[in-house]
Amino acid sequence: MTPLTTVIEQARRQAFVGRRFELARFDELLAGTSSWRVMYVYGPGGIGKTALLAEFGARATAAGRTTVAVDLRDVECSPDGLRASYDWAATRAGGDPEVVLLDGYEHFAANDAWVRDQFLPGLVGDPIVVLSGQASPRDPWVTDAGWRQVVSVHPLAALDLADSRELVLKAATPAEHVDALTDLGCGHPLTLALLAEATKTAGAPPGDLADVPDLVATLATRVIGSVPSAAHATGLAVCAHAWLTTEDLLRRIVGDDAPSVWAWLESRPFVARAPHGLHPHALVRDALEADLIRRSPETYRRVHRAVHGHVASGLRRADGFDRQLLLDQNLWLHRHSPLSALYLMMRDHGPTTLVPGEETDHPAVLAIIEQSDTTAEVARAARWLAEKPENLRVVRVDGEVAAFAYNVLWPADAELCDADPVAREILEFAAATSPARPGEEIWLGRFVGGRDGYQRDPLAVVAAATTATVDWVTRPLAWAFVSAVDAEFWGPAMDYIAFTHHLDIGQPVPSHVVYGNDWRRLSVESWQDVLGERELTGESGPAPAAMLRPPPLARSAFDDAVRAALRDLRRPDRLRGNLLMGSALAGGGDTANGGDAERLGAVLTAAIDGLAHEPRGERLVRVLDRTFRHAVPSQEAAAELLGLPFSTYRRHLGRAIERLTDVLWEIETGQRRGDEPATWN
Repeated sequence: MTPLTTVIEQARRQAFVGRRFELARFDELLAGTSSWRVMYVYGPGGIGKTALLAEFGARATAAGRTTVAVDLRDVECSPDGLRASYDWAATRAGGDPEVVLLDGYEHFAANDAWVRDQFLPGLVGDPIVVLSGQASPRDPWVTDAGWRQVVSVHPLAALDLADSRELVLKAATPAEHVDALTDLGCGHPLTLALLAEATKTAGAPPGDLADVPDLVATLATRVIGSVPSAAHATGLAVCAHAWLTTEDLLRRIVGDDAPSVWAWLESRPFVARAPHGLHPHALVRDALEADLIRRSPETYRRVHRAVHGHVASGLRRADGFDRQLLLDQNLWLHRHSPLSALYLMMRDHGPTTLVPGEETDHPAVLAIIEQSDTTAEVARAARWLAEKPENLRVVRVDGEVAAFAYNVLWPADAELCDADPVAREILEFAAATSPARPGEEIWLGRFVGGRDGYQRDPLAVVAAATTATVDWVTRPLAWAFVSAVDAEFWGPAMDYIAFTHHLDIGQPVPSHVVYGNDWRRLSVESWQDVLGERELTGESGPAPAAMLRPPPLARSAFDDAVRAALRDLRRPDRLRGNLLMGSALAGGGDTANGGDAERLGAVLTAAIDGLAHEPRGERLVRVLDRTFRHAVPSQEAAAELLGLPFSTYRRHLGRAIERLTDVLWEIETGQRRGDEPATWN
């Protein structure tokens, strides 16, 4: 009968997959063809370090080498403890070891210098040594001029797709379940093995890690380990939830603990350092999210709200690289939406960079449109590109245009808009429904596509979503419209972002379906609040009616309402009946009960003060102050207090009201931010 230990070892070797580079390097050490003498293997728990060392040991034994393996997790963390364990193992091996395998090295970190300076140099026979642990090697291993000549460092990454499939198949998984388990396992060997076992028990693969809480608990213990404090636990949750974690983001959520939490996260073996932040291994991210949702849904919502708030507020202010990072964060937050394919693309391939198009890109863009659209539509796109090339954004892959988005902003050349039946019908609809007011723009997502699937190409979706988000949150828009030729694909996405189906344009062929939002009714702030909830739930449909403002005021009605509000400035009870309560000035639609009279009064007051920063603005402020804010019984009395002839006072008052109304109109139409007094200067 075959000994039990032999059966176990054979089963382990048969189940082993991947790690070809590390095995080749070890084989070179065994053959004496390498200058390396020590291998340092590291990676997060469950990534396969122990299995790799077992394979190293089996190969060394098969090559006739005396081998000693010590698991430092079972050794007293002291020099005497290691010496005793090593000597006992060497005695059992029957001679001076030629190969030494030390697993669980992270548990011996306190004695790292002793191992390096005394233990290894003192080994009899100068054996091949392999160290395996969760943490990367400390500096002397890779910076000391002597050690770096003999130490080969090997970070263990996730298994690739082929090796993942092989591991799952070797676990006797039915072929029809292999793809599902491979996708869920994210190349993490322990998880793949646990998923295969769970599938055997249940008869079918889980739909999500959250469906196998015991597996998640195992991963949390094996991979993540203990967490020093509540602040560190929150930081870990943020790291799992955000696309990239920066110290700025941590500071928003954990306050003064941000530097220590950042340093701790950066040292975790399951957290990778990207050029501009930190992110966990994909499997760890999924496990952390599933574990937190199971243990504390409210904490999960709190973390989500904090990350969403960081992104939403930042997008309205950032530019350049900061904006690109926030856009990546924003796309990632929508991973539970109808566009969840973006999640898989970002997880597997990283973010996509969108850049301004160039004239040399136009033929490639037109070629993409030509694949699925008519000759007439290609001609319209060519005219827009020729007349307004600055509106083009492209995604390049290997230097070539892979996807693009082209958006139109109105006011634009009337002849150009009239020559495009899609743009013409959309603008006619807006004019008939709720016209744009002076200072407001209309945005139209006119053309979008990619080489792989035209409007269904994930890169095209990224291009469309990215360009739209920037314009929607930064420009003074009355309307935003999206024109799609693939309504089956885009319809659910538009429903998710609370855009309404407004038009079906039958000509040109193929027909266009037009979705849109009136930003005067569903403000950017309210829209972002809606999406903040939908990022969690994946819900779709119109925005709640309570979040909608009344139809926007025309300029003449707005001017009249400002004058009435000034007269009632000291009477909040009367301000509540003012038409401005439905405007952006009062936050109409941004609160559960419509506009806020106190907010309206504060905006009016701050706008008055803001005039002082304009040329000759101080006299306008004095007139408004004495007439409305600190009013006296009559205008004649106000003129007397100001030391002005009544006719001069009236002239200044008219000019002050006119200028104040212009400023307030700019806030109402989005040309000027009204949330901070500094923006009025």
